[in-house]
Amino acid sequence: MKTVVLVSRMLLGVIFFVFGLNAFFPFIPVPPLQGMAGNFVGALVQSGYFFPFLKTLETVGGLLLILGLFMPMVLVVLFPITLNIMLFHLFLGLEGMPIAILMLLAHLMLLYAHKNYYKGLFVMKTSV
Repeated sequence: MKTVVLVSRMLLGVIFFVFGLNAFFPFIPVPPLQGMAGNFVGALVQSGYFFPFLKTLETVGGLLLILGLFMPMVLVVLFPITLNIMLFHLFLGLEGMPIAILMLLAHLMLLYAHKNYYKGLFVMKTSV
């Protein structure tokens, strides 16, 4: 189990770190997106703040995953991004679906491995 968790953590961390960093220092050529996918990503970029914010979260989160630091928090912060990557490829561009599925499975594995840290988040009513 430890090996699966380590491989999942490193895989997800490297994917987030590399593709996040690629937005700031383009070293992987990315073909222009067409149609609705291009419109969607174009709107994120044109907003002026969201795309840099997203890519900063991905880069820093990926690095923290690689280093194994702040795991429960990083997994919670990055999960909506992983889910949106999956949904983006499901609805707007199927060509990236294999890596999106791999990311989602790795993320779910890591969330499960750290499930004890999330018990307090699922309390229906608090005493305060």
